[in-house]
Amino acid sequence: MNVPAAPPTNQLRRLVRVEAPQRYAEPRRNTHRCELCGEALPDEHRHLLETDDRQLRCACRACALLFDRDATDTGRYRAVPRLRRRLTEPPVDDVVWAALEVPVRLAFFVRHLVATGSDDVGAGTVTAYYPSPLGVVGTDVDPEAWARVKHPPLEPEVTALLVYRDADENWLVGIDECYRLTARVRHTWIGMTGGDKVWREIDRFFTELRDGVAPT
Repeated sequence: MNVPAAPPTNQLRRLVRVEAPQRYAEPRRNTHRCELCGEALPDEHRHLLETDDRQLRCACRACALLFDRDATDTGRYRAVPRLRRRLTEPPVDDVVWAALEVPVRLAFFVRHLVATGSDDVGAGTVTAYYPSPLGVVGTDVDPEAWARVKHPPLEPEVTALLVYRDADENWLVGIDECYRLTARVRHTWIGMTGGDKVWREIDRFFTELRDGVAPT
């Protein structure tokens, strides 16, 4: 089974650090910088997806605007949209979820547009990812099962359908939100089942989505 590469551990650590409460809005010295031009960044900043290795890069507003392009563009960088949209109707029911064969109740789905390196995914292939104590785990989704999912259009690579079945949370978000959630899970996971803290952290994440807390 071929699944696209997930961000490495150091990238998840970087997203975890962003979650720490901040007293001031201005950038912290030597913490966040645009990975294209080197400009210092505030905690609230944009991300780019580097299409060669599917890794997220921190970006200043000016650099991010350079790559706000059509969804079919295949350049080196793609801007991750600042997107947090809660869906009013569940995209899946229990029958469809079972057909997707995702082994957990919290997952995000990404549509891939082109083949990249050894992670050969065809145009339109959808992969289900889910957080784990080791980072992101991915599994291919059967196209016939995916066709039964009621979802809004997904911009390839940079937007995701985020589903938390146990809490009836269904969202269309930028991919960086999903990796921020993964970072929190990895950072708070204890033992075999995660412990109470990780589930409280997951609930807090979705509360912040609902309350419109500014993404970073």
